[in-house]
Amino acid sequence: MDFPRALRARRADRRVSQLELASRAGTTQRHLSYIEAGRSHPGRAMVVRLAESLNLTLRERNELLLTAGYAPAYPETALDAAALAPVRTALGHILAGHEPYPALVTDGTGTLIAANASFGVLTSGASAELTGPGCNVYRLALHPAGIAPRIRNLPEWGRHILDRLGHLAELRDELSAYVPDLEPSAAHLGFAVPLHLGSPLGELHLITTVTTFATATDITLSELKLEAFLPADAATAAALHTRPGR
Repeated sequence: MDFPRALRARRADRRVSQLELASRAGTTQRHLSYIEAGRSHPGRAMVVRLAESLNLTLRERNELLLTAGYAPAYPETALDAAALAPVRTALGHILAGHEPYPALVTDGTGTLIAANASFGVLTSGASAELTGPGCNVYRLALHPAGIAPRIRNLPEWGRHILDRLGHLAELRDELSAYVPDLEPSAAHLGFAVPLHLGSPLGELHLITTVTTFATATDITLSELKLEAFLPADAATAAALHTRPGR
């Protein structure tokens, strides 16, 4: 795909008009229309400004630069590289500090990078083929041989997960087949979609938070996500605090 078509596609995906994008990027709609028509070739700085103005991920910004004929601007460092040792240490501290509640770290595709011991409460009973380092946590959650049979509100929780997979169309299509239809309801869901899970500790009600490195300038770092589960009620908190073998 050439740069004009790539830019138009990114802008359409973000539902941003030419006028709005031009305003964000500090240029004119006329100039932007020339760029999108292939009548004007933007400089490297303009491509970066347009990518930033569209809130593209670092990976997408590199891809847009390449289509314009420029070298990528953002590095992609291997997670096990020495340069990211402080990051690995920090994530280890956070995972350990979140005990006795489950927490995990994934990359941009949902691949499991690390987890704390309490994460095992969620995966108990799941097929070994779906668990462990390198597994896909989205597939683990929704596959019939994974956690799905113990999720009491699978239609709601499944939709919550599928909504996070817009950038992974093939995986989303696969997992959609495992999620039951969600019946229309006027019932109040509360302030967040909870996870209602059957477990050896009893019924657990959990909510989640997702933490990212918002100021990252490295692709690997920018795509890491730390998901931490929190008890939604006192009974869940007590069950996790007193679980055997903790």
